[in-house]
Amino acid sequence: MKDILQGGKTRELLIKQSQMYPDLQIRDVFKFLYQSSFGCEHMVDSCEKVTDYIRAEFNSGVADTNPYVEALDGGYSRVSLSYLKLGLSAETLGRLFFLSAEKEADGEKLLKEKLAVVKNMAEENIFSFSAEEFEKECTVWQEEGCPAVHHSQLFRENHSPSYRVIANRYIPFLPLLAEIDKLLEKGRVRLAVEGSSASGKTTLGEMLREIYGCTILHTDDFFLQSEQRTPERYKEIGGNIDRERFLAEVLIPLNNDEIISYRRFDCSEMKLQSPTKIIPEKLTVIEGAYSMHPDFEGFYDFSVFLDISEDLQKVRILKRNSPGLAERFFNEWIPLEKTYFNATDAKKRCTMCIAIDCI
Repeated sequence: MKDILQGGKTRELLIKQSQMYPDLQIRDVFKFLYQSSFGCEHMVDSCEKVTDYIRAEFNSGVADTNPYVEALDGGYSRVSLSYLKLGLSAETLGRLFFLSAEKEADGEKLLKEKLAVVKNMAEENIFSFSAEEFEKECTVWQEEGCPAVHHSQLFRENHSPSYRVIANRYIPFLPLLAEIDKLLEKGRVRLAVEGSSASGKTTLGEMLREIYGCTILHTDDFFLQSEQRTPERYKEIGGNIDRERFLAEVLIPLNNDEIISYRRFDCSEMKLQSPTKIIPEKLTVIEGAYSMHPDFEGFYDFSVFLDISEDLQKVRILKRNSPGLAERFFNEWIPLEKTYFNATDAKKRCTMCIAIDCI
């Protein structure tokens, strides 16, 4: 409780900052707090210009940085441009920066609270500057309206900061985005997003569409028709989706660079809809449980498994569904998924695994 009252998260991160950068100046603290409170809302003009700036800055020479990602005190993090050396493209980082530029309605309130925490910390002699020095510069900054500031000259000379501020919702997926970018340099990419219920497969798919403008296909559109729902079928591993139709209508045409024409199964009407024709983009994402079924082996260039704990899965399902629908998840669909995961070793067969740890 004491930590919360004293701004525990702010304090923890600023102590870490002072340890990483013993020469941290007051202006650097202002910048950290400003970015924590407002993100990058003041920096974005257009996605194209942002990308051009990133590319030019990177090409001018960026030192290797550890860490590649540095958490701010809020919904954002600093992502070093040296991440581009891991495969992330300037276009993708620019797009993430552009998409992260949201208006923070409570920014001023948050900044005021964080400044009060820093004042207390300065009085404890945690920083290289005194409480009196901080109070004096803070008064001037506040009189100016707390504008965005640059890093101090000393910080720039000693650490050569080169980063962009990105919303935290993208941070766990940076390694995946870097791998996608490396593959896209070689040509088309077919990506499978596997994972159990409520792990965020659809959310990740929509995020990838937002970033890349890619084609998204869902295994949920291939649930069994009424006549297929037999006890024998449900005894099959992954038997509760129409694997045969998914292969014929999606994966085989996709593999042959053909137009995809598939019929989505509508659960509310319990029947197939009229065919939907899709010309796949350079990146095609197939998301959904059973997307890594052995029958589909060899159709993907990359695969990712979203790993979620049972406790968090339960919280998410109860939060997002009616009690009756949640019970169906717990009693029907999740047991079928577990049987499939155990029998096919789907998690280990995926190229990458990402742990999901937030609601």
